[in-house]
Amino acid sequence: MYVGVDYHKRYSVATKMDDGGNILERVKIMNTAQSLLQFAASLPEESTIAVEATSIWYYFYELMETRCPNIVLAHPLKTRAIAEARIKTDKIDSTMLAHLLRTNLLPTSYIPPRAIRDTREILRYRASLISMRTALKNRVHAILEKNGTRIEASDIFGKKAIRQLRELPLRDCYRVGIDGYLRVMDVLASLIDEVSSIIEARVREQSDASLLCTIPGIGPFSALLIMSEIGDIHRFPSAKKLCSYAGLVPSVHASGGKTRYGSLTKRGSKWLRWILIELSHHFARSSEKMRALYQRIAYKHGRNTARVAVARQMLTIIYAMLKEGRPFVKG
Repeated sequence: MYVGVDYHKRYSVATKMDDGGNILERVKIMNTAQSLLQFAASLPEESTIAVEATSIWYYFYELMETRCPNIVLAHPLKTRAIAEARIKTDKIDSTMLAHLLRTNLLPTSYIPPRAIRDTREILRYRASLISMRTALKNRVHAILEKNGTRIEASDIFGKKAIRQLRELPLRDCYRVGIDGYLRVMDVLASLIDEVSSIIEARVREQSDASLLCTIPGIGPFSALLIMSEIGDIHRFPSAKKLCSYAGLVPSVHASGGKTRYGSLTKRGSKWLRWILIELSHHFARSSEKMRALYQRIAYKHGRNTARVAVARQMLTIIYAMLKEGRPFVKG
């Protein structure tokens, strides 16, 4: 049996289909644990379920994976390109998922093991704390600008800068804001240190992540983020496929014998693309070869394009390191 599930926040619509494409049943299920498990119990053992990879697929998958191990995650953009319809309803969507699943035409997304999914959540949590800290810094800068005050420090929340902030002669309305933000910053710093310790412990337990730490500029957070986004390196047949997964390759338009390269595809893992581009500046200084690559492309196409080129080269090296199990060699 092939089952297409159009999953929403409150309810789902499931279409059951046989080998011949005949619809056996179509049901509406409330997204409670009891209802979903009852639905899973009604399926034959060899059933395969297709659900679209929306932002809320985690709950459905983690609840059902032990009851129905044959679950595939439909790639939303590719599925839409194949089965775009003028009339779009829950019934049509679930039926189309079942048809594509039955005919083996369903574009699927990678489902990482639970251990990797858990690691991703920890990394996302740390990233959110860093984002909050950046927002706080911006708010403090805004208060200082309103008062025409400038703190001469590279880090406005360094020890010396904090002492200056506490001693600034400000009106009460600004003083209460500065003091409050500093208190929140103390809490954030403690939480960031706490989760960073967890990340460092996980890196020590993973040989591949420790391997990546030999690359200039890569620390525990970056190494674990790269590994959690890549998953099993052997699922990529080449470095080019891995770069495509990271969205670090240009889009290609070929027609009438002419080929034109456009902007980045930006498909695949946005987190992997983000961290590699962030690290590209450090990696460009790791060797004369990388520095020359950055300077040559920056001169012709600009610094942003040069950073992408260095990030792509960096990912190619990471692919070889993970495939061969060897540390980074400066060259």
